[in-house]
Amino acid sequence: LLAVMLASTAGCAMLEPAPAATRPARETIEAFRIEGRIAVRRAGESFSAGIAWRHDEQSDEIVVSGPLGQGLARLTAGGGTALLETSDQKRYAAADLEGLSEQVFGTRLPVSGLGRWVLGRSGFGGAARLDAAGRLVGLSEQGWTIEYLRYESEAPDALPELLLARREDVEVRLKVDSWSLAR
Repeated sequence: LLAVMLASTAGCAMLEPAPAATRPARETIEAFRIEGRIAVRRAGESFSAGIAWRHDEQSDEIVVSGPLGQGLARLTAGGGTALLETSDQKRYAAADLEGLSEQVFGTRLPVSGLGRWVLGRSGFGGAARLDAAGRLVGLSEQGWTIEYLRYESEAPDALPELLLARREDVEVRLKVDSWSLAR
């Protein structure tokens, strides 16, 4: 009887673990959430903040916060409207993110491509350099040069953790602390 019990429990111990959830292919990801930090330098001035970004095919919401977590600005876009609300109650609105960037910063930024850039994909079919795993290490688009300085791991489907984008006198560094992908 003891031998039968041992044999039956030994079979239970050999059960295969459930397969780990696989990440969707980079080219198919359309929705994500990231938490991280952003640093911007322009003409000798610099700014850094925390960033929480929710992106999907129809909309974006970006919350920029100060070092103690207080909200500095909230950007929303979708449905033919882009809106920037600051902590001091200023509001800016435009039909799209590019128009809003022109209104607020005095230049049209290629923000419609940012959702693809942060995933490690080309937004406008620019010149790309790939590493041995097939991931972007460099991209030139819309007058911007984007360098992918670090990925989550060495895996081919790893997402970027550290990006550096430059154009003329503007430099933007994005450090992604966490990714969440829609299933």
